[in-house]
Amino acid sequence: MRHLSYLAVLAACLLGTAPLEILLRTRVYARWRRLVAALVPVLVVFTGWDLYAVARHQWTFDPRSVTGIRLPGGLPIEEVLFFVAVPVCAVLTLEAVRARRPGWLVGDESPQAPKAWQPEAGVREAGVREAGVPAGETR
Repeated sequence: MRHLSYLAVLAACLLGTAPLEILLRTRVYARWRRLVAALVPVLVVFTGWDLYAVARHQWTFDPRSVTGIRLPGGLPIEEVLFFVAVPVCAVLTLEAVRARRPGWLVGDESPQAPKAWQPEAGVREAGVREAGVPAGETR
């Protein structure tokens, strides 16, 4: 059964974050085009990186921990699945935080999106004094 350990870890990651989709209605899977756009760069860059490292014998995979199914170039199927499962779990987690903190902006919002937060009275922002007068100016 050890040959399934890599797959078991990936399944545990996906199962651990799956409730976020249901309970917090993150809609990650419903917005599949957005998810694919996040996954493609990861797949391309890191699969290429791994193929290069495996070809140069700089990186190996424990044959006891993988199924033995190898893709062209000698990459175990589990490694490519890793480059899908881990980003999916990360996106689910990010969207779960956003679901709980609706005003938290992460950079992909439209320009019309509301501000993430407004500083409370008395909170200093960079370059602004407590009285609301920009630094360097007087009343």
